[in-house]
Amino acid sequence: MKARIIVTLKTGVLDPQGKAIESALKSFGIDSVEGVRQGKVFDLEVSATDRASAEATLKAACEKLLANTVVENYAIEIV
Repeated sequence: MKARIIVTLKTGVLDPQGKAIESALKSFGIDSVEGVRQGKVFDLEVSATDRASAEATLKAACEKLLANTVVENYAIEIV
């Protein structure tokens, strides 16, 4: 099974990298972009027999390694 995990900063957490990206875009003349927030995307293949076990495996991966759940949210998509 293929899956995509999207990790983003929680609302209210400062995003200095997003601010740097926004500033760089403005320096290239792209002025209409505002409020950039950066995140991470992971594409994984899981050898699971059913969707529920795949989701459990992926949740464990997020909780233990892929996301810092203190400051980040994550979303799991089975594709």
